[in-house]
Amino acid sequence: MATRARLKSQKPVTIWLTGLSGAGKSTIANALEVALTENGRHTYLLDGDNVRQGLCKDLGFSDKDREENIRRIAEVARLFVDAGLIVITAFISPFRVDRETARAIIGEGEFIEVFIDTPLPECERRDPKGLYSKARAGLIPNFTGIDSAYEAPLQPEIRLDTVQSDLVSCVKKILDYLERAGLVGPSAD
Repeated sequence: MATRARLKSQKPVTIWLTGLSGAGKSTIANALEVALTENGRHTYLLDGDNVRQGLCKDLGFSDKDREENIRRIAEVARLFVDAGLIVITAFISPFRVDRETARAIIGEGEFIEVFIDTPLPECERRDPKGLYSKARAGLIPNFTGIDSAYEAPLQPEIRLDTVQSDLVSCVKKILDYLERAGLVGPSAD
């Protein structure tokens, strides 16, 4: 891993974005990847769209399936970190124990938990895919925040309030953290 990271002139890490559906995880993850790439960083983004189509297409949304989904994602992220990449994940990952399992798989010091702290009413107001309306109508069972629990991180490395902060500020807060932690050099902006 050290040789691959040195070749890429970066320290590999997984930036694990967690929060309710509609909180802004994917939007922030995509913008963060663009910012890192523009700064010459080698990244890979894992989210529900690219993971549920292949690696986890056999899984549903029961608590057991969610646990296995997060375990598989953590194993893939660990491999990418071993390849020297900065991995960005955007998953609800509703259970603390599963996020702690992901941290253990990936490795302490190579896992940064980012809590996208957006209140449920705001997520429902945004409802980009109409999922909350369907869940409240009973059309989507086990929907996180409605009839399935979301356990907010107790001590995330980074907490982002998407009600008070815009996208640019959220991305900057992550980049600043990475720089302070010595994971990336100063941005070229």
